[in-house]
Amino acid sequence: MESTMAAEDAVQERMLRWFEYLHLPPALQEISKPFGELAKSICRSVPGGPERTVSLRKLLEAKDAAVRAKLNPGC
Repeated sequence: MESTMAAEDAVQERMLRWFEYLHLPPALQEISKPFGELAKSICRSVPGGPERTVSLRKLLEAKDAAVRAKLNPGC
């Protein structure tokens, strides 16, 4: 059981790379930063497991949509 939890925690840490934002232009950093902060907060406060993974995936989907909306207003 313990090795499974360690594996799940490793997945969460790998997922956090998709929430990095410092490489983005300032206008997109402004959009992306709150999602990255929330992702880190989720990893700190929610126990590892399938539901935490789902929450991070859905948050990533929302972040990607927000960045695309900033890039292509009105689409």
